[in-house]
Amino acid sequence: MNGRQENEEFARLIVCLEPWLANVVIIGGWAHRLYRLHPSAQHIPYLPLITLDTDVAVPSRLPATGQDLRERLISNGFEEERLGEDKLPVTHYRLRGAETGFYAEFLGPLLGAEHGRDRRPRVTRRVAGIVSQQLRHLEILLDTPWTVDLNRSNGFPFADPKRVNIANPAGFLAHKVLIHSKRPRDKAAKDILYIHDTLEIFGARLGDLSREWNTQVKPRIHPRSVRKIERAATSLFDGVSDEIREAARMAGARNPSPEAVRERCHFGLRQIFVS
Repeated sequence: MNGRQENEEFARLIVCLEPWLANVVIIGGWAHRLYRLHPSAQHIPYLPLITLDTDVAVPSRLPATGQDLRERLISNGFEEERLGEDKLPVTHYRLRGAETGFYAEFLGPLLGAEHGRDRRPRVTRRVAGIVSQQLRHLEILLDTPWTVDLNRSNGFPFADPKRVNIANPAGFLAHKVLIHSKRPRDKAAKDILYIHDTLEIFGARLGDLSREWNTQVKPRIHPRSVRKIERAATSLFDGVSDEIREAARMAGARNPSPEAVRERCHFGLRQIFVS
């Protein structure tokens, strides 16, 4: 894929989000990609994982402006792609004409019961006109985000820098641990590669991520989830699993051994999460 083209498509989304950039957080593959622009990141000699979509974490409410987010998306070339026949189906916001297939998906935290009074799953809700999919543990990614500035000097077509919230890396790693058992095998393997690569990006600053975990992220998480996260180095990476083997295969030309992936993840998660 053309990196410049991907950046330009992502920039179209940032223009739509501009009134709420202080309120929303870029998560998922694009957060992982933008980590490389953070001052704490170190250079790594391989390209980031390819992702066609941008996951945007949104709170349950966004400040009112003269135009809602859905209107801004539609007027800037995005179209709604509804998945399913539900009254408020999961919706992708796809950029018309994008050769890469670029689209945005909005995600929010599912708090409280998983079913409403009508006994239907609480899957989606409307926020500022857009459809936000509600998922467990998303609040971890909304809390205490880091920021990066996007401008022409780092590959984005903005004359004036746009400050964008990205998921706190300690929270990003913790979230991957918490959702691991619910993921299909291919996505679980890709998540392991995200964990591995994030640990490499911040490999010289694992002590900083440990402080982030202990002071910013951990105090906001339920103790049961904290215990699961703190055991992750052993529970997920004590031995080579099929998901780890698949993650090593997904790394492509880098060609790490499954044992090398396991070892990096085991060491890095212990440094961050185990006091």
